[in-house]
Amino acid sequence: MNRSPWFWIPTLYFAEGLPYFIVNTVSLVMLKDLGVSNGRLAALTSFIALPWLFKPLWSPLVDTLKSKRWWTVATQLTIALSVTLIALTLSKSLSLTLSLFALAAFASATHDISADGFYMIALDKRRQAAFIGIRNTFYRIAMIFGQGVIIVFAGMIEKYAGNSTVAWRITLILTAVILALLTLYHKSVLPKAEEKPDIKTDKPLKLLSNFAAAFISFFTKKGCITAILFMLFYRFPEALLMKMLYPFFSDHATAGGLGLDKEAYGVICGSAGVAALLAGGILGGFYIAKHGLRKSLPLMALSLTLPCVVYPYMAFTRPESLLTIGTCIAIDQFGYGFGFTAYIAYMMKFAAGSFRTSHYAICTGFMALSAILPGAISGYLQEICGYGGFFTLVVLSCAATFVVTYLAAKNLES
Repeated sequence: MNRSPWFWIPTLYFAEGLPYFIVNTVSLVMLKDLGVSNGRLAALTSFIALPWLFKPLWSPLVDTLKSKRWWTVATQLTIALSVTLIALTLSKSLSLTLSLFALAAFASATHDISADGFYMIALDKRRQAAFIGIRNTFYRIAMIFGQGVIIVFAGMIEKYAGNSTVAWRITLILTAVILALLTLYHKSVLPKAEEKPDIKTDKPLKLLSNFAAAFISFFTKKGCITAILFMLFYRFPEALLMKMLYPFFSDHATAGGLGLDKEAYGVICGSAGVAALLAGGILGGFYIAKHGLRKSLPLMALSLTLPCVVYPYMAFTRPESLLTIGTCIAIDQFGYGFGFTAYIAYMMKFAAGSFRTSHYAICTGFMALSAILPGAISGYLQEICGYGGFFTLVVLSCAATFVVTYLAAKNLES
């Protein structure tokens, strides 16, 4: 039965986005609640996100072994089981919890490869273009659910149960149920759009040869060094910030934080913040389409960096009004959404030409690295400098964005 894409694209991209935010946001909030220090928290949650950096390395296996439909369902099942095991073993061993989050991250990164590949196989070019907005919208809905709804729900359960571990266990079990239901649904409704590859042919060797050629051609492209520097440092200030937002909001005033509970954090950052991020991203896309990437870059770099001043402002004044805090977050996230659009547009422009798909995958690897490295050290910097000093360093680090933006703009034709 050839079902309409409306039956599976919205749920498929919700299922693609949700595990990413479970690993990168929910894990951070949960481990902070369980008493992990800021330094270890930032380093450990950066480490478990490594599969998104290295996923281009095993993408040939997804192309070669089994079908992309099989990989999609199998990885969704693995994610659901991983989240279930995290819930059941919570507080028994930090190493076990991190290992299970890493397993979920590996399965989620692999799911990204298979789901995006399945999307291109199951739809013709006309429908691929028609459903881009739909898939992106439901990925963002997963972002709101992961960064907002799950965290708010955990906060509500904690108030009722009086125990953070119990609250997270219940929250994760219910999340795993949602993931399992999505798996069963996709097993039933995903169209059988491809046949199982014949692994007895020389396709694996040819695929690996093409992958090597794509890798070599990427690093011999004109302006490659500048492009890599841009991908690594354009969003450096925000990459430093990301891991320290929840600790800053949740820590008591005596520790330099704002003393917010999970419900307030989930509403402000997971809902209002995401809405501002989406609005900025949409406006950024229109702005680049009208003015071109080269002319847009300087303004977008300013948009991405200048709103960072709201964090030292909050660290030194420690506002108690949720409206004030929410306004600061909305300003920062809107600016980041607007400025980040240039980052994606630049990667697409640099990846254009032969091996477009592989080159873009390598670019996304550098994108992941640009968040992992600053994130890993951010907790230790905060512990050394305090929140006020740390956020001041973040503002100073905006200089890196301005330098790489200047270098990248020089190499762009339009």
